[in-house]
Amino acid sequence: MNSSLQQAVDLMEAFASRTGLIPGRPPRRYLWTDAFAVCNFLELARLTGEERYRDLALQLVDQVHHVLGRFADDDPRQGWISGLDEDDGERHPTAGGLRIGKPLPERAPDEPYDERREWDRDGQYFHYLTRWMHALDQVSRTTHDPRYHRWACELAITATRAFVYQPADQPKPRMVWKMSIDLGRPLVASMGQHDPLDGFVTLRQLMASARQHPELADTVCELEESIAIYRRMLDPEHLATTDLLGIGGLMADATRFYQILPETIPAEDASLLQGMLEGALAGLPYCLGSGQFEADDEYRLGFRELGLAIGLHGAVALWEWERTRHRAPAELRDRVGRLARLAPVARQIERHWLDPVHRKAKSWQEHRDINEVMLATALVPEGYLRLR
Repeated sequence: MNSSLQQAVDLMEAFASRTGLIPGRPPRRYLWTDAFAVCNFLELARLTGEERYRDLALQLVDQVHHVLGRFADDDPRQGWISGLDEDDGERHPTAGGLRIGKPLPERAPDEPYDERREWDRDGQYFHYLTRWMHALDQVSRTTHDPRYHRWACELAITATRAFVYQPADQPKPRMVWKMSIDLGRPLVASMGQHDPLDGFVTLRQLMASARQHPELADTVCELEESIAIYRRMLDPEHLATTDLLGIGGLMADATRFYQILPETIPAEDASLLQGMLEGALAGLPYCLGSGQFEADDEYRLGFRELGLAIGLHGAVALWEWERTRHRAPAELRDRVGRLARLAPVARQIERHWLDPVHRKAKSWQEHRDINEVMLATALVPEGYLRLR
């Protein structure tokens, strides 16, 4: 076992024990972290040949649905957040979406908005739901069990209905950043910059999977309608960001998107793919020249940096595929190559946070679960980036 794989194994074993996935502690679930963790466990099973990691992935899916698909223990409401009865809730655990897993209850309808406090309050985030759709799709692709894909599609349809709306005074639909646990009211009404992109790419991925399963044909029409809505909101020329996690997300989305496109890439899809890569290239000079990687550990957020590292691994994979397949236009291929040449930045980030000295920082310990799971993803990135 090489060192990167062993480090990933150690990180994920500790995570499983610490968060109650292995019996001994009560479950502590957080949707974003768990989505990456499912992909990691599937990849560890593939790389080590040990079925117990696949079992941990499936157990984690079940635990997420039974914890985050239901109201919290301290919530006066009980049962599935979808409102379904126990039996139907078991069959359709994602029909009402999934809670974030934040420590504080959601803001009450009559409670004033507090931006700082809102970060610690529960609810539903669209970009967390898309990560879980991807994780479920990866499980379905790995196990060939269509049940997980159906749950991903049901979540996609629910999320579109809840988060997307059509303003009366604007030609294009818009999205809400954060919804209440029951999806009955917006908690933060602004739109995330990349939420429409996440929706478009993830639902296109689900559509590609649905076409492989005749028994899921009933989901195709609704997915197509949702995909068209997200496409209307997308502007490939305005995807640039200076946020590390956002830049990594652009590259990861581009990597996933490339894999579901036909051999001859349609012009519209090539334009969007190029927009993702140009958006990443536009923001990287600022990030690399800002000095933030030289800052004291207390002022660094590991999971955001590791999101960039994961995205850069995606760019390298994209470059390697394109060098042999030559599917993309030359201009697009040039941008993939420029991003792939920045792979040393990913290794620099990983080396920094693999050092136990740096992981003693308060900023790391306060976000230990998400930091360590995403560090493991950066060490074995194919579980998240390569569609099975």
